[in-house]
Amino acid sequence: MAKPPEVQYLTIHGHKRAFVKAGSGPALLLLHGLGCDHTTWQPVIQALSRRYTVIAPDLLGHGRSAKPRADYSVGGYANGMRDLLTVLGIDKVTVVGHSLGGGVAMQFAYQFPERTERMILVAPGGLGPEVTAALRAVTLPGFHTAMGLVTLPGVRHLTTAYLRALAATGLPVTRDLDEVAAIINSFRDPKARTAIRHVVSAVIDWRGQIVTMADRAYLTAAMPMCVIWGTEDSVIPVRHAGNAAEMAPGCTVEVIGNAGHFPHKDHPQRFVKIVNDFIRTTQPAAYHRGRWRALLKAGRQAPLPENVTRLPAEDIA
Repeated sequence: MAKPPEVQYLTIHGHKRAFVKAGSGPALLLLHGLGCDHTTWQPVIQALSRRYTVIAPDLLGHGRSAKPRADYSVGGYANGMRDLLTVLGIDKVTVVGHSLGGGVAMQFAYQFPERTERMILVAPGGLGPEVTAALRAVTLPGFHTAMGLVTLPGVRHLTTAYLRALAATGLPVTRDLDEVAAIINSFRDPKARTAIRHVVSAVIDWRGQIVTMADRAYLTAAMPMCVIWGTEDSVIPVRHAGNAAEMAPGCTVEVIGNAGHFPHKDHPQRFVKIVNDFIRTTQPAAYHRGRWRALLKAGRQAPLPENVTRLPAEDIA
């Protein structure tokens, strides 16, 4: 197995940003999900770096990046990614976002269409209100104290070992529990717990997701978009893939069987093939202010480009 790329650091706006960079070619920005870091992409970084310049950061408040008292909204994250890419000298990217990172990817494309060539969304937030109760619980007042107890050394080791043992059974209901164990382990840092609570509070309340792309999905008519989901996702339901097809009829939807909330880890070869095929068969978006203005004026009634094929929601598994 190839050695993972070395973690690099940049200080932007006074805060340390950790990231890995590998390969050469067109730029691919990989954005991880809530409570994760760049290592969630390790199963696919090497294969993707054969064709692309891969940049996989730790979002602020996650992994090895700083965890300050700061703006943890999806808009704030999008700004941070713009600034990181600017410092790295990268003008345009295909942005790939998983879960929370999918929401950040959508916001990045909305705020900076001139810098976004394509969107690839992996089980993303922002396509419907439903979300697992565990994420809603993060917004409750007692989360910080409860997680502080769960992450005490002895309790944390027992909890994470139990979750990993359940995951090892291979039962569908235990899928992704190894990832949950890794996230709980990261919560031993009080600053990480505080940051995560701020992140979740910005996008979720007790009723579910509060940030949506529904009102702006028509803008994807000007940008290639691919949505990838696992059939056994227990965090964000796979039926949201059907929502994507309705909101953005020109998007490509790929539903991967026998995969949970992390399809890029469950089936890395299939995932890489989907990404390669999508990039190979689509032209990068070319930002034009006049066209963008026309889309905004037309709103949700904006017509699709002539070369876009509609994918009916009923075709989604």
